[in-house]
Amino acid sequence: MIDLNFNPRIDEEKASKIMEEIKADPMGGWVELPAKTTEEDLQKIHEIADKIKENSEVLVCIGIGGSYLGHRAIIEALRPKSGVEVIYAGNSLSQREQDYIWEQIGDRDFSINVISKSGTTLEPAKAFEFFKAKLAERYGVAEAARRVYATTDAEKGLLHDEAVRDGYTRLTVPDNIGGRYSVLTPVGLLPMAVAGVDIDALISGAKETMENPEHAVKYGFMRYVLGSKGYDTEVFASFEPCTMYFNEWIKQLFGESEGKNHQGVFPASVVYSTDLHSLGQFMQDGRRNLWETIINYPTDELNAKVVKAVLTAHVTGRIPVLKLDVPSFDEKGFGELIYFFEMACATSAKLFGVNPFDQPGVEAYKNELKKLMAEE
Repeated sequence: MIDLNFNPRIDEEKASKIMEEIKADPMGGWVELPAKTTEEDLQKIHEIADKIKENSEVLVCIGIGGSYLGHRAIIEALRPKSGVEVIYAGNSLSQREQDYIWEQIGDRDFSINVISKSGTTLEPAKAFEFFKAKLAERYGVAEAARRVYATTDAEKGLLHDEAVRDGYTRLTVPDNIGGRYSVLTPVGLLPMAVAGVDIDALISGAKETMENPEHAVKYGFMRYVLGSKGYDTEVFASFEPCTMYFNEWIKQLFGESEGKNHQGVFPASVVYSTDLHSLGQFMQDGRRNLWETIINYPTDELNAKVVKAVLTAHVTGRIPVLKLDVPSFDEKGFGELIYFFEMACATSAKLFGVNPFDQPGVEAYKNELKKLMAEE
């Protein structure tokens, strides 16, 4: 269980009501997901992952936002052993980056896992078009189709229809789980299994927090209290460089879930001790509109002293500091942490009076980009 260095008094009746609302929401399928994920579900993921491992040295994961951040976070944090390197594409529109990814693949055998519920999001659609053509050039059309794994809607959408037509192996994005809450679905489980992550232990850890969500709910309430008192920025601080992408997943989770109707807390992140030598001055002596959440992973003796020094210095500098002690730096520990943040985020968003599961503001830039592209 994730331990806290704070124990706020919360309205138990209100907390219970919020949790029922979250569970009953049409997009609340993630709430009971760890308990509903069966051995058969995991076995199917393992079998597909083994098939990829048999004929590929690289898996190109194509997706953006919640379709890639969660599983990339776990893979980069745990650095598991596998004969397949997972490379990410489709999370920008940079041609320079796409060309670099192709250079990384080189002469190695590769497959594609394209992750998109609709298949129409521009960034992954463009990347899929590029790498699908490269597959066909290298292996021929028939073999190329056998090397495409589409994680998409079960029944409809551009990518679903193409997958059915061309015979891609299909995995399902659940209808009742949004992208940023989807890391424990096939969206995240397949690439993690290919990379060598113990997905059974990951689900087990998430189930443990699901069965004991009290600390996550308390953290959600504490965020709301601080936000209501004028602390409008939360800085997530970790002390392991390999967890940088986990910080990125957290920022998407809270940013897209809370940032509506001019509400919510702005999520930022740092990795110490590196950022103590850049942002450290601002954290110690800058504006007091922020608070810090330390994600304290098990670490070595010297790094533990850095954690203690930061905690003491920043509290002395009048920064509210919340500390989350993660029990283990492994799949089980990260499974606990994933569910912890999902529940905490949904709780605080409800307290701020916004829908935790939509992202209407994301459409604004998409609509403007469509206008510009139509002008060409």
